[in-house]
Amino acid sequence: MLEPESQIVCVDCGGRCFLLTHPPEDGRWEPGDIVAYRCEDCRDRWDLVLPDADDD
Repeated sequence: MLEPESQIVCVDCGGRCFLLTHPPEDGRWEPGDIVAYRCEDCRDRWDLVLPDADDD
């Protein structure tokens, strides 16, 4: 089942970025969904596209 990471590493400062996007109403994440993260240190926002399973 596809699900975004709850936390990623900030590309700019190396801090921790936390998921801002709530799950879809049906609870199913799909490839191509856009998820947003915010860094707790530099406050940068990152919008990422969930990859296809074939993109691994």
